[in-house]
Amino acid sequence: MSLFKSNFLLFLVLLFTTTACVSIAADELNEEFTEALLLRPLPDRKVLAHFHFQSSVPPTPSYGRHHHIFPKSIYQLVHKFQVREMELSFTQGRWNYERWGGYDPISSGNAKPPGVELWADFDVPGNQVDDSWKNLTHALSGLFCASINFLEHSTTYSAPQWNFRSFSGKLRYGTLPREAVCTENLTPWLKLLPCRDKGGLSALMDRPSIYRGYYHSQRLHLKSDEFDTSKSSSGIVLEQTLTVVLQPNSLGTGETLSGKMLQPSWSLDSLFGRKVRGKCSLSKSSNVYVQFEQNLVSELKNLWKSEESTSEILIHEGFQKNPIFEMPSSPKRVIKEVKNLRTGESILYEFSVEDYDEYEQFDVGLRWKMPVIWSSQQAPLRASRFLMGSGNERGAIAISLKSSGSNIVQRAGREGKECRLRVDIFQVVPWYVKVYYHTLEVFVDGHLQSTIDNIEKIRVSPSEDKVSPGLMEVVLGLPCSVKSAALTLEFDKGFLHIDEYPPDANQGFDIPSAIVSFADFQTNMSFDDVSLKSLPILSKLQERSQVLSYTEVLLVPLTTPDFSMPYNVITITCTVFALYFGSLLNALRRRVGEEERLLNRKAGNKTGPLALMLSKLSAKLRGRPWEPPEPPSSTQSNSNYKLIAKVVLVAGVAAAWQFYFNTS
Repeated sequence: MSLFKSNFLLFLVLLFTTTACVSIAADELNEEFTEALLLRPLPDRKVLAHFHFQSSVPPTPSYGRHHHIFPKSIYQLVHKFQVREMELSFTQGRWNYERWGGYDPISSGNAKPPGVELWADFDVPGNQVDDSWKNLTHALSGLFCASINFLEHSTTYSAPQWNFRSFSGKLRYGTLPREAVCTENLTPWLKLLPCRDKGGLSALMDRPSIYRGYYHSQRLHLKSDEFDTSKSSSGIVLEQTLTVVLQPNSLGTGETLSGKMLQPSWSLDSLFGRKVRGKCSLSKSSNVYVQFEQNLVSELKNLWKSEESTSEILIHEGFQKNPIFEMPSSPKRVIKEVKNLRTGESILYEFSVEDYDEYEQFDVGLRWKMPVIWSSQQAPLRASRFLMGSGNERGAIAISLKSSGSNIVQRAGREGKECRLRVDIFQVVPWYVKVYYHTLEVFVDGHLQSTIDNIEKIRVSPSEDKVSPGLMEVVLGLPCSVKSAALTLEFDKGFLHIDEYPPDANQGFDIPSAIVSFADFQTNMSFDDVSLKSLPILSKLQERSQVLSYTEVLLVPLTTPDFSMPYNVITITCTVFALYFGSLLNALRRRVGEEERLLNRKAGNKTGPLALMLSKLSAKLRGRPWEPPEPPSSTQSNSNYKLIAKVVLVAGVAAAWQFYFNTS
């Protein structure tokens, strides 16, 4: 009996210990969701609004398959197609690199090409990558109510190797430049959030306010290492961002001071037409940041000459008494970036939504008291792309690189070598634009240069008709003192089958945007406070990302057939056949004997007594002698002649029509 009691007590101890360990592990491994909004005034009197939502879930072996916050559809997507990393963006408009900046984390990571861009890296065998890509495009097409399934065909996607940090060969990339973006795409994107658009910062996403902006891009990026057995897994991290450039419509937009126009005043209510009524109840943190970029901070310091009071103007708590700008509410804290010799320093004003509730509504704004003029940080070179040539047979693609005039290019070169600026170019061309890659020419400062001296390496995958597009990855090595550079490629325009033309074929065909990146230049924000990395948006801003930019989408006119000609041919042919068969059937099926009997009966009825009396009376009234009517003659011969004439006529028309088609 004592042995039984001791075993029972040991069992209870083990049970409680296991339960405690499981509870501790459950506390350490939990789903997390955070939301944040970053607002930045732009030099051209606009405002950048960047929403950032992040959901994370622990790995499946330790946490299980049932989730409370993380969207189930994304979890199933990752495990169904074994997606290691994926990014999907819907963009309307084009990012203005010259005015809105091109050398900061937001422009490098969230400025996307117009339409739809999708790339995915799979953890499957090499022979299953294409099948996984096709299934993924169909799943995303149904999930986001878009035409992403058009990327399933091999002519619409490619396999880059250098530009997406994937050397496994299992990454696929595709774009749809002409895809229209509307609320049908935004609504499924919002459904992935725990509070949707009913609470938290997502409640600001008023559809008319967002879609009237100059630029808007909704992005979804997920990263999973659950299939990687070489290291400890961190689960799945889903990042959702919405970047919008809005024009403030406040009352103070046209105010002037000393003949200079002030920057427009704005607030959350004036930008989005809504107010925040507290944070999302499932969110771990909910913050709003107002960012002053590096050049703006420098300009504010120049306006206020006193160095002793510069930090007081930008960082002190009494923002209502600030002589340059005014904020209606004081921030929770001011985060100052560590001074960078290359880009300078920026300032973030943090406002916590948790400090407000539905009775005390949260609102952030900015009102300028003095006119301020500044410019955003630019990439080393400003990239653009255009077409050359005329006609419907051939042409050329030109990629132009012009110096932005910034000082960031002035950097020391390697020891004993000339300073070189590395530029990576990635370009995908549809198969019906037949590019001749051997015609590649490089111009530096307007002079033709040898490709051997300026191209460090190049990878080309020529297009195959109706099978795959053309792919070019080039690494240029330009001198740091370059003012302008250009690449040109000649091409021929192909012919499509009539079934391959879109409904608006006369508008032209799109060539997707090229990606221009600078491998030697990376952008990020640096902070002294290590605890800031616990906030996902600040941690993301501190990550080093490559400086890149997208070029314009090219519109190439191709030779298009006369789509009305098939209609005309069908109409004429049907009319001729109807006349031919109608007349032939009428002639062959007519009963001649019945027609003769009907005519004789009618003639006999006309020669009755009443008819004779009427004819005599008529002759007497006219004063003419009466002539008896002649008996009806047989019309068989006449009807036979008419029948033969009709058959000959129809046969002649048919022979002439056949002769016309044989000779044409």
